[in-house]
Amino acid sequence: MHIVDLLVVASQAAPQNKFGFAEALEQGGFIAYATVAILAIMSFGSFYILFTKWVEQSKVLRQGRDLRANFWKAPTLKDGAAKLDKNSAWRQIVDDGLQAEEEATKLKDETEAHDWLHGSLARSEASINNRLASGLPFLATVGATAPFIGLFGTVVGIYRALINIGIAGSASIDKVAGPVGEALIMTALGLLVAVPAVLAYNYLQSRNKRIAEALTGFSTDVLANVASGGAVKPATLTTAPKAAPVAKPAAAPAKP
Repeated sequence: MHIVDLLVVASQAAPQNKFGFAEALEQGGFIAYATVAILAIMSFGSFYILFTKWVEQSKVLRQGRDLRANFWKAPTLKDGAAKLDKNSAWRQIVDDGLQAEEEATKLKDETEAHDWLHGSLARSEASINNRLASGLPFLATVGATAPFIGLFGTVVGIYRALINIGIAGSASIDKVAGPVGEALIMTALGLLVAVPAVLAYNYLQSRNKRIAEALTGFSTDVLANVASGGAVKPATLTTAPKAAPVAKPAAAPAKP
């Protein structure tokens, strides 16, 4: 029992060095807490934009697939627009095209009327693309600045650790490794926030490009349909005439 008591007393007398995330924040003080709070806001905003934009893009892509299957089967653009959702991006292009067609009849020059119609559809398409791209600059900003914010917390943490080491008058490895390691946690947090933001930005940007290409094609089809008075439809634009079968040469008669 005497030996056990001595071991207990020795363990209690030994210095307790606790290194962890909570201790790093406590040693960093206000700057550490502020750095973590900023990174947390950035991370929450990045995942929120990723989720909401993914849902919005998926809706537009799904409506585009339904559009190709049903829209051009309608006899007129108005009948086709009635099949689309009122808040659909595709419905906006059709409505803007029909409105531009009415306004173009007021122009006396046919060339000016065509340019007005083309410009109206281009403006409609640009407004949809701008709406889909909203939020992406925030992801780009987070991806570019989050590592530096974490590095700032690391620099401040190392500075505080060196000050404490200088006051204590000891620079042994146990005095240096703990505080410096805790300060490096801020750099890890910055990278943990920046990498998902960059991946989300590239992913959403690639999907926006796919949607923009589809919108451009649909806008061109609407323009052709309006300019031709409903005579031109994508079926007549994309369907190529079947090539005539090539006649096979007759077999040569066998020689006797």
